[in-house]
Amino acid sequence: MNTPSCIPPLPPPHPDSRGPRMQAFVLLLWTGALLGYGSCQNTGLEEGSLAPETTGLPVEEEDPFFKVPVNKLAAAVSNFGYDLYRVRSRESPAANVLLSPLSVATALSALSLGAEQRTESSIHRALYYDLISKPDIHDTYKELLASVTAPEKNLKNAARIVFERKLRIKASFVAPLEKSYGTRPRILTGNTHLDLQEINNWVQARMKGKIARSTREMPSGISILLLGVAYFKGQWVTKFDSRKTSLDDFHLDEEKTVKVPMMSDPKAILRYGLDSDLNCKIAQLPLTGSTSIIFFLPLKVTQNLTIIEESLTSEFIHDIDRELKTVQAVLAIPRLKLSYEGELTTSVREMKLQSLFDSPDFSKITGKPIKLTQVEHRSGFEWNEDGAGTTPSPGLQPSHLTFSLDYHLNQPFIFVLRDTDTGALLFIGKILDPRGT
Repeated sequence: MNTPSCIPPLPPPHPDSRGPRMQAFVLLLWTGALLGYGSCQNTGLEEGSLAPETTGLPVEEEDPFFKVPVNKLAAAVSNFGYDLYRVRSRESPAANVLLSPLSVATALSALSLGAEQRTESSIHRALYYDLISKPDIHDTYKELLASVTAPEKNLKNAARIVFERKLRIKASFVAPLEKSYGTRPRILTGNTHLDLQEINNWVQARMKGKIARSTREMPSGISILLLGVAYFKGQWVTKFDSRKTSLDDFHLDEEKTVKVPMMSDPKAILRYGLDSDLNCKIAQLPLTGSTSIIFFLPLKVTQNLTIIEESLTSEFIHDIDRELKTVQAVLAIPRLKLSYEGELTTSVREMKLQSLFDSPDFSKITGKPIKLTQVEHRSGFEWNEDGAGTTPSPGLQPSHLTFSLDYHLNQPFIFVLRDTDTGALLFIGKILDPRGT
């Protein structure tokens, strides 16, 4: 298919971003088959010439969206989340990856309340706090948590700090921890059975029973354990007709296929774009509660999604959200129910946080030398045919196409669950096999 000679470019990432994708992106939002685009505007640039942002000329100022303190904080912790996801994906190149990085970021941010300057700086840099004003970070985090866990969002998110037995914790640490993060520290009893039972009970209470009780043994030698848990069950703005769900092929790679329950909608209204740099089709589907899912689907069947993964930053996702265009498409998407329980200790170590495991300074917590020894994550994620209504929102007017647009998630893909209000990354997944993690 030929593309027009003039294509609207995706704006460059915000200059604060330290993510791996720093160049401007070209998003092929309008193809030659989109009617009503009109004649291409004269940009004054000849083919092959550089845009102003690549010539050292002034670039546009910060997007107003990121000037809102809670949105700027959300962008920072989300960039941490994309970093964490990349590390996990490299560790598991042939397996599904499911993460709610916000819960892990919350635990680290809460821990920084007890860190002296050197250790605090290490945590803040990993969380990208060094790029934002610091005095009100924890108050703003409280605002962020209140926003993303509002009942209509369908997200359950919690973090906890667990300390070694008999540790004396300073009240000056506990009070702001509870105020900003809504959690209290837990001191281990030394009885591994009782300690695991108590942690399981806490997870069950916070997740309303949606996450299974852990049967793993409590690790020995804990000094500080960080626990992040999250659960999400999405509800589409427009539900799928369950009568149209059928067992269809999902291509694991170029040779292997499996049968999975595939939901479908022959007249789905979604937002769409084609990224020629990433060689993928991007689609966004709205969920209730001001959240949405953005899908990245390679043009060819492959389990190597690195080129897409390396592009992911808060700023890039925000630009996608602004630039995608509303279209009507033949949509097919696998029914999904995934869970994860395991350690992220090695992953966190690799994120320039090794010092937390060696000789950190947590003297704002206790007078005794302590260090991070364990990071655990439990998460559950689900979508099915459920939705709020049977017809799209009247405000969604799709662009007219001269051809039938198909968007079939029948091969490995990446999804990003994003809070529309703040831009926060709530969940991210690499789905190589929809049948399970």
